[in-house]
Amino acid sequence: MALIDFWKKIEPKKENKFAHATYDALFTFFFKPNLTTSGRGVHIQGAMDLKRTMIFVVFALQLCYLFGTFNIGYQHFLALGQYTSPLEGLHLKLVCGLVQILPIFVVSHLVGLGIEFYFAAKRGHAVEEGFLVSAALIPLIMPPGIPLWMLSLSIIFAVIVGKEAFGGTGMNVVNIALLARVFIFFAYPTEISGDTPWVAGLDLENKVADYNFAHLLFNPLFESLGWATFQDGVPMIANYSGATPLSVAYQEGWANIDPNTGVISSGILSKFSAEQLWMGGIPGSIGETCKPAIIIGGIMLLATGVASWRVMLSYTLGVALMGLLFNAWNYTPFMSVPWYHHFGIGSALFAMVFMATDPVTAAQTNLGKLWYGFLIGVFGMMIRVMNPAYPEGWMLAILIMNVFAPLVDHFVIEGNISKRMKRAKQYAK
Repeated sequence: MALIDFWKKIEPKKENKFAHATYDALFTFFFKPNLTTSGRGVHIQGAMDLKRTMIFVVFALQLCYLFGTFNIGYQHFLALGQYTSPLEGLHLKLVCGLVQILPIFVVSHLVGLGIEFYFAAKRGHAVEEGFLVSAALIPLIMPPGIPLWMLSLSIIFAVIVGKEAFGGTGMNVVNIALLARVFIFFAYPTEISGDTPWVAGLDLENKVADYNFAHLLFNPLFESLGWATFQDGVPMIANYSGATPLSVAYQEGWANIDPNTGVISSGILSKFSAEQLWMGGIPGSIGETCKPAIIIGGIMLLATGVASWRVMLSYTLGVALMGLLFNAWNYTPFMSVPWYHHFGIGSALFAMVFMATDPVTAAQTNLGKLWYGFLIGVFGMMIRVMNPAYPEGWMLAILIMNVFAPLVDHFVIEGNISKRMKRAKQYAK
């Protein structure tokens, strides 16, 4: 008996809404859609559906997850002054990162998909796993030490208010992952900003390493292999700061970060070399630091047609234009940062590749995508550089343009209609 016959045999009755919704979600995950069109004439034949489109995005994020796991551990041991070489104590860094990121990943999926399944059963329709991409993105845009209850609240708010209230998958007006982050930012600002959220696995009150159960669970294994082990209670370096390159540049200007020497002249113990800014050995949100991982993910999205090159290109042009204007103005230290370095600090590159290109909330017309990406770049730079309270900007800029994307498409369509009407009148004469 073929595997698909087995699945059809165990299909529950549709009257049992929750059981059938769960069954349908698993069935469509493992089997591609039936090909019902002839493939001739105006019909397009293909095996792609919503799930498989989402899976491409999830695949594109995997390098960000891999490096993010390493970087959590790397930043942790830098704060302790241990294993400062990237490959030194690699097993400890990976385990430390995994212990921090795994609960965030699990909670993100359980809470979000749980809401998806509930609404599917309540409405009596198939599960639309639109949250798969959001669940993969949310851990990457959070600090590694985010409290899980706070994360759960943000996801509940984002999915119910930002998505289900508008009708479910494909009907949301704003990006769900960004809505979860903006909820935490405005409800619990100290957990998403400042210098302390970006280094995990520490007891900040006593300023010592705190591994919870990790040292008890993994130390026997590491000892049996003759490897280095976790040392609970190791004190942090005196005067250590978990400041990100973005916050340092915002407060003291780019001149205080010397990419040639890798030393911050203000004396902060964190050091950011040009290699670190590029490769990602810096404090920040879990998935935003490693630029090669983000670029490879972006290439995958462009190659599969999931993301639009128009949005990415115009986004870059918007950043460049505003960056050059700020460089010419040079009124504050942060305005002196060269525009291209804005992609090396903060979440500018990650936002461009994985957030601005969301096909649901972005503009739909080709010309509209150009304006949409360009305005995100312009507004993002304005908020990042000129906002006295929040030196970032891309989250708010993308959410603003999510709301105005239909208006952008409206003007583009009206412009096309007007041009065609003028041509028609000329031909009529």
